Amino acid sequence: MGRRSRKQSLTEPGAQAAPKKRLSSAERDAIARDELKPLGPGEKPLAVKISAGLAASLAVANVAFYFAGVEVQGQKPALLGVLLFAAVMLLAAWGMWTLRYWALLGFQALLAMTLVIAGLSLMVAGNVLAVILCIVILLGGGWLFWKLIRVLGRVKVPSLHGG
Repeated sequence: MGRRSRKQSLTEPGAQAAPKKRLSSAERDAIARDELKPLGPGEKPLAVKISAGLAASLAVANVAFYFAGVEVQGQKPALLGVLLFAAVMLLAAWGMWTLRYWALLGFQALLAMTLVIAGLSLMVAGNVLAVILCIVILLGGGWLFWKLIRVLGRVKVPSLHGG
């Protein structure tokens, strides 16, 4: 009789913890913002390095493939389109490397479109190689997308009023 069961001791008055107040989404957002520290001078998170490298690599590879004579669906792509894409990717790479908000956000939008296309392509993949390629794009791109969200939160948003 001297020993109380565990169940009895938790149900006795005073043994229960007071219920915690549930935070509103605005309060949770404010806490998350307070925890974010701005990027230090010269600090480049891994996701930024990978994204800038990927954009620059895509630019160089597209131009190299064009001059190597690679065809897309049996036709050689238009030189203007290849050069325009390469220019956009190089601009994005430079912008991300210098931590420009617009570049990070723009690359993330392109990444999101790529993830949607890879997900839809997975549903119609005709062989194992296509399935593996889609899964690699989804896993790698999804990880990169997720990591860039936090980077965007740490990069200073440009002011509309110049201050």
